[in-house]
Amino acid sequence: MRNGTTRCRSTAGGLPARLGGRIPGGRALEIGCVSGYGTQLILDRFVAAAVDAVDLDPGAVDSARRRLAGYEERVRPAVASATDLLAALEAEDDGYDAVFDFAIIHHVEDWRAAVAEVARVLRPGGRFYFDEVTVTALNRPTCRRLFDHPGKDRFTVGDFPAELPRHGLYPDERWLARIGGDHLLGVAELRPTG
Repeated sequence: MRNGTTRCRSTAGGLPARLGGRIPGGRALEIGCVSGYGTQLILDRFVAAAVDAVDLDPGAVDSARRRLAGYEERVRPAVASATDLLAALEAEDDGYDAVFDFAIIHHVEDWRAAVAEVARVLRPGGRFYFDEVTVTALNRPTCRRLFDHPGKDRFTVGDFPAELPRHGLYPDERWLARIGGDHLLGVAELRPTG
């Protein structure tokens, strides 16, 4: 089942939903919410009860706040780093049923720290939905010209799923690569250690 899209934006919900299912009534977190489009998908298609939507860019958070105004108390937009969610959200360990990454972690300088933070805030049995861009896509001339990404320690289609179990996240066979290994989609479950 091996074989991902581009903020460089994502496929946003279709395939990850089939791989991991919905989270009816669950509490979710979207890292890198940009304008709030992914947060809407999490609420409407994944059926989350509440979503904390974070982005490092205050302008993006303002855009998301405007887009999501109709969801009222079901959404909490905040400025936060994917590597430090505790400060902005007062997020607790084991606080979320699901965390969503619609093509954001490849933008994070220390992507492994972002994966560790995802694992920290998920409850045991919680799911990490990811739609990521690999170094194969980032090295394409068009992507290099159009987008700004960190240049060191980017992941391949094999590196990302191999890193997940180091943090207790297990995708098993619920992931696949697309477009010649440019994109990686899947769902990993947080399993208790020991």
